[in-house]
Amino acid sequence: MPELPEVETSRRGIEPYLVGQTILYAVVRNARLRWPVSDEILTLSDQPVLSVQRRAKYLLLELPKGWIIIHLGMSGSLRVLSEETVAAKHDHVDLVVNNGKILRYTDPRRFGAWLWAKDLETSNVLAHLGPEPLSNEFTAQYLFDRSRNKRTLIKPWLMDNKVVVGVGNIYASESLFAAGILPDRAAGSLADAEIALLVATIKAVLLHSIEQGGTTLRDFLQSDGKPGYFAQELQVYGRAGEPCRQCGHSIEIAKHGQRSTFFCRHCQH
Repeated sequence: MPELPEVETSRRGIEPYLVGQTILYAVVRNARLRWPVSDEILTLSDQPVLSVQRRAKYLLLELPKGWIIIHLGMSGSLRVLSEETVAAKHDHVDLVVNNGKILRYTDPRRFGAWLWAKDLETSNVLAHLGPEPLSNEFTAQYLFDRSRNKRTLIKPWLMDNKVVVGVGNIYASESLFAAGILPDRAAGSLADAEIALLVATIKAVLLHSIEQGGTTLRDFLQSDGKPGYFAQELQVYGRAGEPCRQCGHSIEIAKHGQRSTFFCRHCQH
């Protein structure tokens, strides 16, 4: 599933082609996504794009009448193409723009979403979200306070969007490895120094992945059709049985909250 770096990479890729341009109309070939494509998107006409923002794993297109809220789901990606580009099997939604470009949404598994909100405050999907991990609100003191007396394992706890948004399976595993913290420790067991290191590591790992265009494991592509190159730098995720790049011991795998977790028992404590 695209996580924060992949969604932010998509935002940065499509923003120059959309902001200041006008959406002429939308083409919806298959409205049966995770939730049906909102009717307001089906009837879009001559709407200028005021901004392209991101909240958690949602892309937000600001229009005069409201907001298009896009979630990439498990396998979605957005590309900017020439208007005459022929649609393929899994190309479900196009936004046709007045500069001769289209914003094309591709999603083989159809777990994504194209929603509409009159204003963001009334959007159910954006309610009750925690702080952005790259914001000033996500501090060591914040995470330390939230973690006290928590018996939940630190790895699935980090993936809770009410705690912090956008840190999914890949980046939780990678951040815990970089911080030297075992993923099966209780969140409340971490000392303040460990929490401080973890917060700094989460920020660094996410920023580095964004610089590399995110992680492509299967379906994710950047807006120009290129893969994300952070996959080449993964230290533990997807490397079960392979030697740790730091110590040479085998990377292990475990199930935490029905999700695969990768770690090195020698480097993490």
